[in-house]
Amino acid sequence: MRVVRLDAEDDFDGWRIAARSLASEGVAPADVVWQIGDRMVDLFAAEAASNKGGLAASASPLRVSRQFIELARDAALYSEPERFSLLYVLLLRLLDQPEALQDRADPLIRRIEGFARNVRRDSHKMHAFVRFRELKDDVGPRFVAWFEPEHHILRANAGFFVDRFTNMRWSILTPRGTLHWDGAVLAEGPPATRADAPGGDPVEDVWKAYYSAIFNPARVMPQAMLKEMPRKYWKNMPETALVPQLIAGARKRELAMIEQARTAPPVGAGQGKGRSGPEALVLLAEEATGCQRCPLWKPATQTVFGEGPHDAEIMIVGEQPGDQEDLAGRAFVGPAGAVFDRALTQAGIDRKRAYVTNAVKHFKFEQRGKRRIHARPNTGEIEACRWWVDQERAIVRPRLVIAMGATAARSLTGRSVTIGKERGRAVALPDGTPCWITVHPSYLLRLPAEADSDAEFARYVADLRSAAQSLTLMA
Repeated sequence: MRVVRLDAEDDFDGWRIAARSLASEGVAPADVVWQIGDRMVDLFAAEAASNKGGLAASASPLRVSRQFIELARDAALYSEPERFSLLYVLLLRLLDQPEALQDRADPLIRRIEGFARNVRRDSHKMHAFVRFRELKDDVGPRFVAWFEPEHHILRANAGFFVDRFTNMRWSILTPRGTLHWDGAVLAEGPPATRADAPGGDPVEDVWKAYYSAIFNPARVMPQAMLKEMPRKYWKNMPETALVPQLIAGARKRELAMIEQARTAPPVGAGQGKGRSGPEALVLLAEEATGCQRCPLWKPATQTVFGEGPHDAEIMIVGEQPGDQEDLAGRAFVGPAGAVFDRALTQAGIDRKRAYVTNAVKHFKFEQRGKRRIHARPNTGEIEACRWWVDQERAIVRPRLVIAMGATAARSLTGRSVTIGKERGRAVALPDGTPCWITVHPSYLLRLPAEADSDAEFARYVADLRSAAQSLTLMA
């Protein structure tokens, strides 16, 4: 049995020298014990290797790919006691089968790649979430930060902070060790506790005020935010202390903004400047261009917002943009839009006098070759976009809403709706606005060959006509 003593948890260079020597001798993984510092090991094991010994001189040259070295360098920092043993097993395998590293289905390779991936993610969080607070000492200002890494990444990331804050005296305190930069020399220190880190400073109050001012609740995605910035980091970042209350008040704040924009008097003599209904819609549409409430914004070309008069009596809500709408940035301009326009004409509805929008503002699709095939939005995506539809209704205040398709019906009513049971009659929305439910025009384009397409189109027109005629009874 051989014992390899490594200087520290992140001693990749020591592992590399020892592993090269052991592999040259043909030592099996089961015959090696990897020890960090002076921790206890098998009392019957012989001490055979040390990163400070003469192994490098006696080791035969071994060749492995740069890809493996980079993978091993990251994986060696992972908080797993067996990591050095597993890396040695992989090294021996690659010496016999150099191409084995490309086998992503191999359990060992997948495990070690997982180590490296988590280490890189931890380093990214350290770069992003370290927050310095200013202190004063005998020399002058010194900036101190507290961070809790999950893995042994502290020394590996020292260069990043030295390069970025070269002219600043700083310390980074962690439970795994500390770094101290005096503007010329980087020093290491023992582990610290949270109590060793300072509290707030005057600069922090300014930063929190600024963060509150720029906080945009329309673009908040709590689940994605927690994935990228877990709550464990929040206590170390001044701005995140504000997030819960900002999110809690987000809807109320934006509703107040929209209501103020809607009700403000238009520009006119003696009235000063204000925002009328049309301006409120413009502002809302501009805000929606940056919406990231759900993942659909990533593959889509652009947000497709509603259009029409701010005081339209009828608001028509479809399901989501299609391929051509996504490219054009306008609702109902593709094949379904042609059916929609023809049906409106026959139903006696002037599209220019109606407000037309979609329940979901981004195109959801599946890529099949060069074609983008429509995919149905899920409940989470519908709920994420429901906020925009609510704001459109709050500004337009239509007397009547027409929901075309199950997605639109769910967005407006907040529940699953069976079109066959609800179409052809008014359903009261929570605020009392009547909502007529019918099929989406794309449904008519997907009818099977044996279906009576003319009869289905006539029924669709009848639904729209009945909805429009109900306005007369409401007068």
